[in-house]
Amino acid sequence: MARREAEWLHCLSAREVRELENAAEPWINLPDGLTAIGADAFKLPTLGVKLLALRQELIHGRGFGMLRGLPIERYTEHQIQLIFRGLGSHLGMARSQNAQGHLLGHVRDLGLSSQDPGVRVYQTNERQTFHTDSADVVGLLCLKNAMSGGDSLLVSSSTIFNELRHQCPELLSLLLQPVATDRRGEVPVGQAPYFLIPVFSYYKHHLTAIYQRQYIDSAQRFSDAPRLGEQQLQALDRFDGLANNPELHFSMRLAPGDMQFVYNHALLHDRTAFEDWPEPRRKRHLLRLWLAVPGDRPLPACFAARYGSLEIGKRGGVMTGQSG
Repeated sequence: MARREAEWLHCLSAREVRELENAAEPWINLPDGLTAIGADAFKLPTLGVKLLALRQELIHGRGFGMLRGLPIERYTEHQIQLIFRGLGSHLGMARSQNAQGHLLGHVRDLGLSSQDPGVRVYQTNERQTFHTDSADVVGLLCLKNAMSGGDSLLVSSSTIFNELRHQCPELLSLLLQPVATDRRGEVPVGQAPYFLIPVFSYYKHHLTAIYQRQYIDSAQRFSDAPRLGEQQLQALDRFDGLANNPELHFSMRLAPGDMQFVYNHALLHDRTAFEDWPEPRRKRHLLRLWLAVPGDRPLPACFAARYGSLEIGKRGGVMTGQSG
């Protein structure tokens, strides 16, 4: 896939960069710019057409793409955030990434450990393992790279499904049954601290995956969560083994200014462990968007436990308002 880089990598032209800068300018001094910004008022005459094509490639084609060449050294962090939010609005509607309703996330090591059930893995420097995020599309903008590590990995969930069907159909059948996944402390009012959903769902001619092994394992801390049997654990282990097969997955390293977009329903993504710079100003830092995409596939009813609404273009994200 690396040899076909030209098919998934678009290098921004000087004209497209100027369009982004000009579109962001009116929003700079607006207090609600980051939340109110939208495609109708973020005009991208040239780049916008390419972003519509990228949206189709995400949901109907390869499932990922990358834009390269945003000269982030020119801008303040606020300008970068506005550019990323505005560009993302041409792909879909931004969704909440936590119980506080934040639409733009910061991915960096906070010196925490995923062994703490209140911590999400992206807040550490640990390997994330292959997973999906709780939105149609996840976008990442690299601001600063780690001293070493932190590479991005992608694998097709359909490839894993087909390998399981060929190798061990009896285990695959278990991944089509609901399993408990930990909400890691982000619990909507009136909901359980975990949600029940199959790893694989087949609905209206679409195979869709949702997966985060660490959170499946940590959901077992709740006494009322369904227990994982020996065969279920074997199925999960086999899933992980296939995802980690270097013949099946693909790696890339984001450079500062790179913007990667990944379609969660068809691809799982991962990030390798990393060692950060000792100087605070140099530490690894990415911005993240979760997007609900117009024209996307329908999702089965079981996704409502995590996505809230199932309405296409308005679904996904973390439901806001936590229980005590």
